[in-house]
Amino acid sequence: MNLPGHPHVGYRGTELQVEQLGARELAQRFGTPLYVYSKQSMLDALAPWQRALRGRAHLLCYAMKANSNLAVLQLFAQAGCGFDIVSGGELERVLAVGADPRKIVFSGLGKTRTEMARALQVGVRCFNVESEAELEVLSEVAHGLGRRAPVSLRVNPDVDAKTHPYISTGLKDNKFGIAHERALATYRRAAELPGLEVVGIDCHIGSQITEIAPYLDALERVLDLVEAIEAAGLRLRHVDLGGGLGITYTDEAPPAADVLLAQLLARIDARGHGHRELLFEPGRSLVGNAGVLLSEVLYLKPGVDGGKSFCVVDAAMNDLMRPAMYQATMGIVATTLRDEPPRVYDVVGPVCESGDWLGRDRALAVRQGDVIAVLSAGAYGMSMASNYNSRGRAAEVLVDGAQAHLVRERESAAGLFAGEHLLS
Repeated sequence: MNLPGHPHVGYRGTELQVEQLGARELAQRFGTPLYVYSKQSMLDALAPWQRALRGRAHLLCYAMKANSNLAVLQLFAQAGCGFDIVSGGELERVLAVGADPRKIVFSGLGKTRTEMARALQVGVRCFNVESEAELEVLSEVAHGLGRRAPVSLRVNPDVDAKTHPYISTGLKDNKFGIAHERALATYRRAAELPGLEVVGIDCHIGSQITEIAPYLDALERVLDLVEAIEAAGLRLRHVDLGGGLGITYTDEAPPAADVLLAQLLARIDARGHGHRELLFEPGRSLVGNAGVLLSEVLYLKPGVDGGKSFCVVDAAMNDLMRPAMYQATMGIVATTLRDEPPRVYDVVGPVCESGDWLGRDRALAVRQGDVIAVLSAGAYGMSMASNYNSRGRAAEVLVDGAQAHLVRERESAAGLFAGEHLLS
């Protein structure tokens, strides 16, 4: 019995499995907390994007901030993907797996001169520029290296993606992008600068988007600008429509990628832009439901006088920040089904914060020593992990059928302070 939204995570009898391996057995073998990813889930999530774009000039750039493990990057590189990066560190990760720099799009609104120079030296495909000031600096860096930086301006269309305010990026009050009304003038300035080559236009309105309408609204505004920019004598080779497609955590019903793309492509064709190369930057939708976080139940703490009962586990907010940061609701299940009535618990970790919780009011039939699984943990789980309370980061395992590959070792105590120095 597979879990909703998780085609390769489900129960065989009473035991939860990831592909062909038991979750509890993985926890015993590799320890907890433990991130476990299904390889086939990632490939299955990528397939509708590739299928819908077949026959068109396009590039799918995996937004690696969602999950930047080297094995995950390697998997998508081998599947033909490019990459959307937002830092110099992400650039080095992509290069470490042998990805083609010509398939890398460098986004992010705070690029440093050092990051710009490194990206120019390796030959990234495009810089998604987010401010007029950034244009000037990038031109200066590129000109100093005797190069011209290929640029696409990220335009802020002032479209409400109807998502959490922390991950909404397309409204005029968000920090991202160049205001729609300033875009044409900024393109004219970009064309004047000696170190730049204008190649495209970019728009990204947010993350965990579960409706098609915001995408269509943003597309219309972007195509209006494309027409105005080309009427002014500039040529745009590609249109980058970002990513942000959501997944099912609880009861969300986001459109399938091919359904979303069918509507976008129909609108693009209807407006006479079907010849353009298209870029998309999916992240969460490729990896989110491919991952689970396994954690051991340390203690069960019953409530007093009708108060809360707590299921204390060994994973914490440093391992999975989404619930504390976004008040995100993520599925939590027992890895072994017990024939006994569940009790309602707040599932909490050991960190010294009352905000350290993984789930509120969850009905679970668990005992001390059991293992629970936090579902939909493949995106913005390990990539946002920290060492708060001097806790080592979790291990990561990639499951391929009946094989488990350790793709990140558990962080040791010595590793926590390996770069620190005592005073003389």
